[in-house]
Amino acid sequence: MATTKERINISITKDMRKALAGLAKRDQVPEATKAAALLDLALELEEDAYFEKVATERLKGKVRWVRDHDEIWK
Repeated sequence: MATTKERINISITKDMRKALAGLAKRDQVPEATKAAALLDLALELEEDAYFEKVATERLKGKVRWVRDHDEIWK
């Protein structure tokens, strides 16, 4: 059966492998599934960090704060 998922090869330490195996066993999923879920979470965290940096840079300049909720949605 064909899959739509891409495969990658990565090298991990023995400690990482033990941790991954433990997490996969705890969650009752295959190690590859757990690894993919952890990578997905890591990518979301990276994305959040990037957008936080962008937002912080935007706030350094002159900012006009809107205090009234109704004013925003006019």
